[in-house]
Amino acid sequence: MKTISLAILRGSFIFAQEKRAPLISLETCRKAWIARSGFLGVHLAGGSKRVHMSVNAARMGPEGTPCATIFSLLFSAVAVAQPVFTNVFPPDEYSTRRARVMEQIGDAVAIMQGTTERPGEQPLRQSNQFFYVTGVVEPRAILAIDGKTKKSTLFLNPRNEMREKRMFGPGLYPGDEAVKATGIEAVLPRDDFKTMLEAFGRENRVIYTPFRPEVLGSASASDPATLARNTKNDPWDGRISREEQFRARLKEYAPNSEIKDLDSTIDTLRGTKDAREILVIREATRIAGLGIMEAMRDARPGMYEYELQADCEFVFKKLGSYGAAYFALIATGPNTFYSHYHKNTAQLQDGDLVQLDYAPDYKNYTSDTTRVFPANGKFTPRQREFYNIYLKLYQALMTSIKVHERPSDIIKAAVVKMDAIMASYKFTDDKIKAAAIAFVENYRKSRANSLGHTVGMEVHDVRNPTATLEPGQIFTIEPAMQIADEHLGIRLEDMLLITDAGYENLSAFVPVEIPEIEKLMAKHRGLSDAMGH
Repeated sequence: MKTISLAILRGSFIFAQEKRAPLISLETCRKAWIARSGFLGVHLAGGSKRVHMSVNAARMGPEGTPCATIFSLLFSAVAVAQPVFTNVFPPDEYSTRRARVMEQIGDAVAIMQGTTERPGEQPLRQSNQFFYVTGVVEPRAILAIDGKTKKSTLFLNPRNEMREKRMFGPGLYPGDEAVKATGIEAVLPRDDFKTMLEAFGRENRVIYTPFRPEVLGSASASDPATLARNTKNDPWDGRISREEQFRARLKEYAPNSEIKDLDSTIDTLRGTKDAREILVIREATRIAGLGIMEAMRDARPGMYEYELQADCEFVFKKLGSYGAAYFALIATGPNTFYSHYHKNTAQLQDGDLVQLDYAPDYKNYTSDTTRVFPANGKFTPRQREFYNIYLKLYQALMTSIKVHERPSDIIKAAVVKMDAIMASYKFTDDKIKAAAIAFVENYRKSRANSLGHTVGMEVHDVRNPTATLEPGQIFTIEPAMQIADEHLGIRLEDMLLITDAGYENLSAFVPVEIPEIEKLMAKHRGLSDAMGH
């Protein structure tokens, strides 16, 4: 046992989730209120307090994976307007990122435009590339990163009295206050950008700018890129992307400048997550897991897939997420066969397996976790056979992961483990055995140098910058096993962080073993019970 003592501010929430064993005790030195909705929480409604928590000592899991208790502190802010310069990271984090861009572009200049205002009454979310180097959430902002002077300039819309005083509250505007808030050397009116651009043109400066269409929430880079391509090629549309239009305007005012793509430079930086990013992604994964666990508690035959989506989204918003990282992939029965089924309108039937893949968009970062569970809370003997062989093979892949190794070599090592599992597993169902054989053979024949997709600011994030797995890289594994003629499938998914020692499964606390799943679901203390449904 060990005790952790923390000073907590007024209005804070503490949530504790131990990966392998329950929290032993949690107490405060003054009166506190316990809030339970599937996760353990203490709301500190009074003044500042010191909280003492006794927890199980850290232990090690398979292949040395840490299974230590995770504690997250979620500080609730005073009721003010949504900030336009977020506090996700301090200004020095973004300054460091801009400096790294300068290192790559030499004497050139990088010019980026932020997203526009929304077309309706929707919250503003900044595009990922722009947010990565500024943290600024303001519509139609423009950033110039000057590799020669080693300084950056942010261009913003002028102050809008109606917006600030009567509609949306304080904003971020040109001037010294914005300089202090952002750490950017100069923050000027947007109308001044033309003068700076023309000066770059007279100097024949190379200009780097993102070519790829912007990525906002609930999307990955390929999604807006596909939309832009289809729109441009549509004979009844033909519009070019905002980025293509921006490049044309840059060339118009700086005709002697060469225009180059900035995306690969920023993608390389984004590919390896730093310590601050890992903390945010860890929290996004914790929120995703708690949402899935809430849905598992609530699930029962007769409910609809969208009701489990509601369980997850309650937790997402309750714990401070912007929204969802992607559409909810909640599939029951034969819908489990599809990889990206998201209609979420089917009714859970007694005897169904449910596959739930959902995660939040939290502070401009995402997660991606999937679990499978029985609609009625109990696996049938056949479901146990199907699920258990899948889980063993899935774990064979996960436990083969090593730092500094090529994914293709990891797959070869995993197949050796899979062959041993198949040789000793007692099959009673020929269809399940055939599905397992096909699963292993897919890996045996694989020529891929990837175990899954990366995760970061996007659920399908930028590629890893190295051919081997290196510390700071985050990705998921999510292989599927299917019985095609019954239209059934199983697919788990975990968030894996490469560390100096190997890997850490960020989503390991979400139940995956059958006894743990059935124990959790037996509680049946979900949101539907709280609502009397």
